Amino acid sequence: MNILLLVVVGLVFFGAGLVVARTLLNKALASKGQALLKEALAEAEVVKSEAEVQKKERMLQAKEKYLHLKSEHERNVAEKKQELHGIEARLKQKEMSLSQLAEELNRKQKEMQIQQENLAAQAEKLSKKQADLDKTYNLQLEKLETLSGLSAQEAKSQLVDSLKGEAQSEAQVYLKEIMDEARFTANNEARKIVIQSIQRTATEVAVENSVSVFPIENEEVKGRVIGREGRNIRALEAATGVEIIVDDTPEAIILSGFDPVRREIARLSLHKLVTDGRIHPARIEEVVAKTKKQIDQEIIEVGKRTIIDMGIHNLNHELIRLVGKMKYRSSYGQNLLQHSREVANLAATMAAELGLNPKLAKRAGLLHDIGKVPDTEPELPHALLGMKLVEKYKEHPEVINAIGAHHDDIEMTSLISPIIQVCDAISGARPGARREVVEAYIKRLNDLEELALSYPGVVKTYAIQAGRELRVIVGSDKVTDKDAEQISYDLSRKIQSEMTYPGQIKITVIRETRAVAYAK
Repeated sequence: MNILLLVVVGLVFFGAGLVVARTLLNKALASKGQALLKEALAEAEVVKSEAEVQKKERMLQAKEKYLHLKSEHERNVAEKKQELHGIEARLKQKEMSLSQLAEELNRKQKEMQIQQENLAAQAEKLSKKQADLDKTYNLQLEKLETLSGLSAQEAKSQLVDSLKGEAQSEAQVYLKEIMDEARFTANNEARKIVIQSIQRTATEVAVENSVSVFPIENEEVKGRVIGREGRNIRALEAATGVEIIVDDTPEAIILSGFDPVRREIARLSLHKLVTDGRIHPARIEEVVAKTKKQIDQEIIEVGKRTIIDMGIHNLNHELIRLVGKMKYRSSYGQNLLQHSREVANLAATMAAELGLNPKLAKRAGLLHDIGKVPDTEPELPHALLGMKLVEKYKEHPEVINAIGAHHDDIEMTSLISPIIQVCDAISGARPGARREVVEAYIKRLNDLEELALSYPGVVKTYAIQAGRELRVIVGSDKVTDKDAEQISYDLSRKIQSEMTYPGQIKITVIRETRAVAYAK
């Protein structure tokens, strides 16, 4: 009972404490809320004052911007007005100029009309005078026809024939004078340049042929080269494509073939075989294969050394190989590489003397016969084939034209082309440069004489100085002096267009009058 009473009392006190605590809490919250409200109001006043300040500042900024835009607008308007005033003034000035021009045109039109009227009157007077003149001319013509007994057309024909003969005669004399003067001035200058070029260029004499001689020490070596029943010789000929001639010539074996590359391969292979001592078909094939590779490499090295010596740059690798291959080619006994180098040096000298590009001339001179050494043999002249080769490898257009035109296969389009043609002729025509086959040489001389005999009035012809001069004897009773000059000119043109020859040919026409009497 006491415990229950104590519990009740405790609960009563606890409830009373809660009421007091709640009351105190409500008072505390009320006082804190009032403080917070005061702070919030104070902050609101501050924010309101700041907003008012910002509002005033924004209004001031807007007002300044408005004033600035207004002044700028007024300034633009003033400028536009000033510009419009200027345009208006110019338009007025143009209008005044146009009115003045219109007045000037009207005045000139009136003057031209007056001039046309004057010209029409003068033309009418001239037509009347022309009619009178025609009438007088016809009367005079009738009188002349009556007195001479010839019609006007007949007299005109006789006069034209007479004038034509005189004009032709004077034209031939004038043409001869022009040609003599041009020959005198041009030949002297050209001769000087050619002589200087030849003197400054070293030359060699033709020594190439189609046979190589391989020396051996004794007959025992010759027997080993021949082999049992000639099997070594047959194997060597089959591998190299060169004819091996073993005869009674002491201490020598002859290698015969028109391809110098094959002859050189055969010579080097034979030298290696003889030095090594092992000579049998299998060894022969092995040595020949190695020698071919060695020759191919040597060809490239020769090409590289050549272009370095000549000072030629940026040449295609395939063209370098073909240049090296020229070493093993010959034309009429003249080594093709030496000939091309000589033409290149001559062309560079001439081009420098004439104020042209010597580097292009030297390049064209070195490559001018490149069409003689291709790996294939198409049915094209070597000049056109060489032109296609260098065109394929993007050479200079002037070099391409010079190569294609150096035998007149195409038209020359640059000044370097005739230089290459002349230098090629100089290199091939100089004494000792080439050997010509006797039959072809004799045939060329006979063709030269027969060509001259085809002209009317020609009695005899003689090809002298190894075909460098043609003397033509004409009958004095059939050919006049003027006809002799014409025959010489026509014959030179015909030989130039129809025949192939080295250098140049001098044509001399001889006409002599003989007086013969007999004393009895």
